[in-house]
Amino acid sequence: MKRFIVLILLAANFQLILAQQDITYLKGKVVEQNQKEEVPVIGANVYWSVTTVGTTTDADGNFKLTKLKTNKQLVVSFVGYQSDTILVDKQDYITVNLVSSVELDEVTVSYKRNTTEVSLMDPVYTKKIGERELLKAACCNLSESFETNPSVDVSFTDAVTGTRQIQMLGLAGPYTQITRENMPDIRGLSSIYGLTYIPGTWIESIHLNKGAGTVINGFESIAGQIDVNLRNPASMDKLYLNVYGNQRGRVELNANIQADVGDRIGTAFLFHGMNNSLEQDHNNDNFMDHPTGDQYVVLNRWELYSDQGLHFQVGVKGTYIDKFGGELNFDPAVDQGTTNAWGLNIKTERYEAWSKLGKVNVDKPWQSIGFQVSGAIHDQDAYFGLTDYEAEQRTFYSNLIFQSQFDNTNHQFKTGLSFQYDDYNENLNTTNYNRLEYVPGAFFEYTYKHLEKFDAILGLRGDYHNEYGSFLTPRVHLRYALTDNFVLRASGGRGLRSANIIAENIGVLASSRQIVVQGDGSDKPYGLDPEIAWNYGLNLTYKFVLDYRNGSISADFYRTDFQNQIIMDLDQNPQEAVFYNLDGQSYSNSFQAQVDYELINRLDVRVAYRWYDVKTTYNGDLLEKPLLSNHRAFINLAYNSRKYWSFDYTINWQGEKRIPGTETNPVQYQLDDSSPSFFMMNAQISKSWQQKFDVYVGVENILGYKQENPIIASGNPFSDYFDSSLIWGPISGRNIYFGIRYKIR
Repeated sequence: MKRFIVLILLAANFQLILAQQDITYLKGKVVEQNQKEEVPVIGANVYWSVTTVGTTTDADGNFKLTKLKTNKQLVVSFVGYQSDTILVDKQDYITVNLVSSVELDEVTVSYKRNTTEVSLMDPVYTKKIGERELLKAACCNLSESFETNPSVDVSFTDAVTGTRQIQMLGLAGPYTQITRENMPDIRGLSSIYGLTYIPGTWIESIHLNKGAGTVINGFESIAGQIDVNLRNPASMDKLYLNVYGNQRGRVELNANIQADVGDRIGTAFLFHGMNNSLEQDHNNDNFMDHPTGDQYVVLNRWELYSDQGLHFQVGVKGTYIDKFGGELNFDPAVDQGTTNAWGLNIKTERYEAWSKLGKVNVDKPWQSIGFQVSGAIHDQDAYFGLTDYEAEQRTFYSNLIFQSQFDNTNHQFKTGLSFQYDDYNENLNTTNYNRLEYVPGAFFEYTYKHLEKFDAILGLRGDYHNEYGSFLTPRVHLRYALTDNFVLRASGGRGLRSANIIAENIGVLASSRQIVVQGDGSDKPYGLDPEIAWNYGLNLTYKFVLDYRNGSISADFYRTDFQNQIIMDLDQNPQEAVFYNLDGQSYSNSFQAQVDYELINRLDVRVAYRWYDVKTTYNGDLLEKPLLSNHRAFINLAYNSRKYWSFDYTINWQGEKRIPGTETNPVQYQLDDSSPSFFMMNAQISKSWQQKFDVYVGVENILGYKQENPIIASGNPFSDYFDSSLIWGPISGRNIYFGIRYKIR
C-alpha cells in the first residue's frame, strides 16, 4: 500500500511538471449596479460558450476559471438577469455587470441564497449544506456539522471516549455512505471515529441525500449518502485561519493555505491541530467528563486544469490521534493492564492518498471519462480498562466512469468498472478477526428527461465479493414536477454491506460486557452474513413566495426493510453484547416535515418534526431499537444584520428512548426502561469586519441538561456491571466556546 501511495505521488508530480506552463486562469467578479453601489451576484453561472467548463460565483461574486485556447466567448447568466457574452482575449481579470431582465421603476429583482438548498430539478432529493450553514455552530469536525440540520441525529457512543456518532432514517451511521467528493471515505475501521478526521474548517459544502444513492458510488449505501466537498485550490481563500477554545479545555488551530503554482496548477495545504489537557469531573463519578490528548490532521492537494477538457487532482492526508480517558487517578505508565484504576487510550495513525483524472470531449461536451483511485493505511492501538483492541486496515479503491448520451441530451448514461479491496487485521484481546475482502464490479445508469416535467434515473450494478459471491444492486430515482414550484420524487433500491461489528460498536468496549459472536465458523467476516436491505422513499418539495420572501415546505417518508442485519443484542444479558444474523423482521419507517421561511427581513426560520418507527427482532422478540427517540421537534432561528452581526439559536426536543434491559443487575445498577424526554438549546453570536475578520462566541446545551449517572457502577469499574455505553442524552453540561477567523481572499 505504501508503494501504491508513492506511485500516485510520482505520477501526480510528473503530470504537474508536464503541464505546469500551459494553464492560465481568468479571474473576475459578477455584480449588479444598484444605485451608486455595486452588489455582488451570488451563484451566477460563468462558463465558456458551448462547453461544460464553468463555475459559479462565490458569496462575494468572485469567480476563477481556466482559460481555453480554443474558446474566447465567456457566458455569464443568472435567474432574473439578462445573460451576457464577453469576448475574452488577453485579460486576466474582468468585472461583469449584469442587468436585470425586467426594469421597472418601483420593483427590485433580487435573490437571497439560502444556507441550505434543495434543487427542484435534480431527480435525487439532495440537500446542499453550504459554508454559511456550517458557520452557525462551532462545527469543529464533521460529527458536529449537523446541529442545525434535523435530518441527522448526533449522539455519543459512550460516556468516557467523548466520541459522537450520527444516525439517519433511524439507522446507525455506518448505514449511511460517507464519501469525500464522491469517493468512499469513512468506512471500515473509521466508521465511527472517522467523523472526527474531517475538520469543519476544511469543509466547503455537504451534499446529503436520504435513501438509495447512485450505483456509480458503490453498493454500500442503505440509509443515504453524505458527500463532503473539501476546500480546493480553484475556489478557496488564499489564507484562512481559525482559532477555537472552550471551557472544557479544548483548543484548536486550523490553517488553510492556497497557492497557484504556474498558470494552470493550484495547491492547497490544510492543517488542523487540537489539544485538550484539562481533566474535568463535573458529575463527581471519578471519571473524566471527556478525554484528554492531541489530534493532528494535515492534507495537501493539487489540481491541474487544461483547455483540452482535462482536469487532474491528487491529494495526500495524514491523521494522528492520541487520547486518554477514564478515572481521574489513572496513570497509564503505572496502571495500564492492572485493576489499580480504569483508563483508556486510543492511538490512531491513518495515511491516505487519492487521485482523480477527468477528460471532457471538447467536440462533444456531453461526453467524458473519469478515473478515481484511492488508498489508505489505518492503524489503531487501543485499550479500554483490561480490554485490548488492536486493528489495522489496508484499503484500495478504483472507479472508471464513462458518460455519454443516446441520440440527444434527453437520454444520457453513465457506465463503468470499479474495484474495492480491504485487508483487515483485528485483535480483540486474544481473539483474531483477520479477513481479506475484494469486490470487482460493473455498473450502468440511464437518465431520461422529458421537458422539465419528468426525470428518471435507472441504475444497475453487478459485483462479486470473494466471500459472499455475486450480487446485483438495482436503484431507481423518479421526479415529477406537479407545477413549476411543486415537485414529487420517489426512490427505491437495494444495498449490501459487510459489517465491521467491533469498530462500528466501539462504545461497548467501554464496559465489562463480554463480546459474543454467534457466527457459523465460515471464512465470511466474523462468520456472519452480509447486511442486505431495501429502501423506498417519497418526497414532496414546494417552494413559495409569501410577502415577497422565499420559503419552502418539504415532507418525506422512507422505509427500510432488512433481508439480513447483524444484530447487536444488549437485551439478552446486561453482561454481554451478542452479535448474530437477523432471524425475523427488522425495519425502519421515517417521516419528516420541514418548513423554511424568511419570517422578516434577514430572519430565517426552520421548523421540523420527525417521527421514527424502528423495530428489530432481538432473540425472537420484535422490539424498538434502543436509545433512539421516536419523536423529535426542531427549531432554528438565524438573523443577519446589515452591520454583519449574525445570531443563531437552535431548540431541539427529543422524546423518550427505550433503554436495554438491566433488570437482572443488582438494584443499585438498574436503569429505567425508558429515558425522559428533554430539550437541548444552542446559541451563537458572531461579528464580521470587512468579511475578513470574524469573532464568534457560543453556548452549547444552554440549559445544562445532562444524563444523570451515565456510567453504571462507576465506583467499581472492574466489576461485571460496569457499563458506560447506555447513553441516551448529553453526558456533559453547558459548554461556552469562543473563536476567531481571519481570511485573505
